[in-house]
Amino acid sequence: MSMFRGSSFPGKSVTLSAPAKINLHLEVLGLRSDGFHELAMVMQSIELVDQLEMIRSDSDLISLSSDDSSLSNDDDNLIIQAAKLLRSRAGSSDLGAEIYLRKCIPIGAGLAGGSSDGAAALVGLNLLWDLNFSNEYLVDLASELGSDVPFCVEGGTKFCFGRGERLEPVESSMTNMAVLLVKDPSVSVSTPWAYRRFREINEKKYLKFEDDFQLRRKELREAKWLKPLSVENPPPLRNDLQLIVSEEVVAVQNALAILLDLPGAISVAMSGSGPSCFALFANLDAARSALEFSRKRLQSAGLESWACSMRNEGVKLES
Repeated sequence: MSMFRGSSFPGKSVTLSAPAKINLHLEVLGLRSDGFHELAMVMQSIELVDQLEMIRSDSDLISLSSDDSSLSNDDDNLIIQAAKLLRSRAGSSDLGAEIYLRKCIPIGAGLAGGSSDGAAALVGLNLLWDLNFSNEYLVDLASELGSDVPFCVEGGTKFCFGRGERLEPVESSMTNMAVLLVKDPSVSVSTPWAYRRFREINEKKYLKFEDDFQLRRKELREAKWLKPLSVENPPPLRNDLQLIVSEEVVAVQNALAILLDLPGAISVAMSGSGPSCFALFANLDAARSALEFSRKRLQSAGLESWACSMRNEGVKLES
């Protein structure tokens, strides 16, 4: 049901789905000149989605509301930041929209929920405001909002280099595979803290030169588990932040231990800076069966859980 039925803004509307992501590979290479870490990643969209509904306003007001009262609806929300950035680039200060967010992706979970919402705002408002910016231009804009936002615009399975904003296609697809995702709703992990802590422990091992970064990117592009990416040749799942976070966050330790015990689990890892963790399965039925098998144990550990198929796209127009 639309949240805008009977609205005082009876304009054009669009609805989009904004998917979560997991990291199949997260490797910290070293430090960049801008102070960010240089990363080599493979990211994957999954069918755990937020939904954004937007209606064009006949005023210049950009407003946001949500079914999650814990979220800010002000300028610190990436949806509002994306809307204002897009409007400024359009050079039309009179553009307005009323936006409603249905939140399903857990917050502060290492799943890029906020980034995906920001990506959906760019894609949706580009349509709603008839701006006709290209997808490539939206990806460039997305990089100004955050490191994960460009991936969330495009989605699917991608190499993500630099801060994560430099995207390259992965030839094979994981669409037949699925994940069982778990998270303690009472726990969140600060991404800046995770990278800062990683640096404190590992900085002496960092690569220092662009030639070294280039070599590691080449090695990842040519990794045997990507040729092809399939159930028969599954990703080994690497996350350089996992050891750092799991040593400090008991919920991550518990989640990984439970997932490692699941029948049919191919491999297990933390996503992003956590605390979400996931197990990879051959298909959605196998992930659902594992969820049923472990439901009581997960609940006893205070973990929320989702069985999700893979998704071969990012933000998608629903209507």
